[in-house]
Amino acid sequence: MRIHLLKEKTIRNFVLGNSGSKNPFEEWLALLKRADWNMPSDIDSTYPSADLLGNGSSRVVFNIGGNNYRMICQYAFGENEVHLFVCWIGKHAEYTKICAANKQYSINIY
Repeated sequence: MRIHLLKEKTIRNFVLGNSGSKNPFEEWLALLKRADWNMPSDIDSTYPSADLLGNGSSRVVFNIGGNNYRMICQYAFGENEVHLFVCWIGKHAEYTKICAANKQYSINIY
């Protein structure tokens, strides 16, 4: 199924404020446009470095730009497409702080 990315503008805004992130996020978006997911494990086929979070969260953490950036998204598989919601984007060090506070399962700043 094709993927419907919600809040792509959030990614664009992040790129504007973080020089050096443009190419990695453009590559990520290009892969997403060609992706075909039918179940959560298919996310790993498109992005082998992605981490599916547990705790019934339906969330995935994407490692972007050689692990310099992290993005937490929530996914929902529908009948005809997958909805992917951007919940959080930041640098790796910021993500480490979120994990230390155990917020990766619930954070949603967008």
